[in-house]
Amino acid sequence: MWQAGDARLGLIVLGGFAAAIVLFGAVAFGALHAAAALSGAAGPSWRYGLASLRRRARSNTVQSVALSLGLAAILLLTFTRGDLLDTWRAKTPPDAPNRFIVNIQPDQRAPLARFFADHGIAAPVTYPMVRGRYVALNGKPVDVDAYAERERRLVEREFNLSYMAERPGHNRQAAGRWFGPDDLAHGALSVEEGIARSLGWRLGDTLTWEVAGQRFSAPITGLRKLDWDSMRVNFFVIATPQLLAGFPASYVTSFHLPDARAGFVNRLAQRFPTMTVIDTSAILRQVQAMADKVIRAVQFVFLFALGAGVLVLYAALVATQDERVQEAAVMRALGASRAQVLAAQRAEFAALGLLAGLLAAVGATAIGYLIATRGLQFDFRVNPWVFLAGPLAGLACVGLNAWAGARAALARPPILALREA
Repeated sequence: MWQAGDARLGLIVLGGFAAAIVLFGAVAFGALHAAAALSGAAGPSWRYGLASLRRRARSNTVQSVALSLGLAAILLLTFTRGDLLDTWRAKTPPDAPNRFIVNIQPDQRAPLARFFADHGIAAPVTYPMVRGRYVALNGKPVDVDAYAERERRLVEREFNLSYMAERPGHNRQAAGRWFGPDDLAHGALSVEEGIARSLGWRLGDTLTWEVAGQRFSAPITGLRKLDWDSMRVNFFVIATPQLLAGFPASYVTSFHLPDARAGFVNRLAQRFPTMTVIDTSAILRQVQAMADKVIRAVQFVFLFALGAGVLVLYAALVATQDERVQEAAVMRALGASRAQVLAAQRAEFAALGLLAGLLAAVGATAIGYLIATRGLQFDFRVNPWVFLAGPLAGLACVGLNAWAGARAALARPPILALREA
């Protein structure tokens, strides 16, 4: 939660792993018993291996949970993280704006449009922007301390308000209505549904704003759903023109510039030095590079979690080593070959690794789904490769333990093991 900087997102991940511990334990315990019960149709090696898993069901459940948690973290940071980024990129249109221009003065709008036309680029729509502070709800002054930290930051800063008579084409009406003739005459507000939910605003509420030392109040007549991934100019609060048109305003716009036309920005800055051009594509590349570095670091940390799972598995192997030696001695005394004993123990560890890997794949997918739908609010696509990589990684993690366990069990002659039993 501390590193995420977002309590909601942190709780989703923390709650996902906490639930995984409980579910992994319950599913693993039930699966070990069910596999042993259904092993009658399997060969002798698998039948014996699965029966051994059931005899040590509690310790094997702990081993499976420890291993699957480490694997789930690794899978989440490799496959699922990449899927989330790909889904986000896919939501952004290829011609989405990648440059923003801010601090456009009213008398610069017409020259700016001509400048775009002279360079063969369609002039973008400019939107007025007025700085205002939210001061009252339904006549009651805003109590900043009543909000949580994230909402408090929103309330304490000034909002970028805008005004227009027509709803922007990339905004969708979520509730209420857009401005009608009555609203345009008397004043009204349209707000983004997310910030309305965060700050406790509802349709019909009257908000009071302070702009340039003056206050005005207006009711909320509509809620809008914004497509943030469109990379277009968006506003949390839009007012009718008669409310804000008299206040000092600057303008803002966004446009798409192909990589081959990058020199256009330099000419734009020379022609209009007071404007600020923000290259969002460069910012996104830097954010992506930083995110990749952080993810590699976190993956390295979670390798220790995976190593801890392997050590738990090895510790359980050491704890049951005498028992395994005696079981192997009895099997060989009853006529089982060295290869059969070895195959039975390999089957036991293979089943444990496959179970841990499958649980890890399911856990990583479930946590990724929660992050996508609850934390980031976009659709989630299941990656089938996770369900192949998980079991294979589980088999790889138990491979060394399987080799060590079989070696210890077969190292002593059966007669000596039975005499010491």
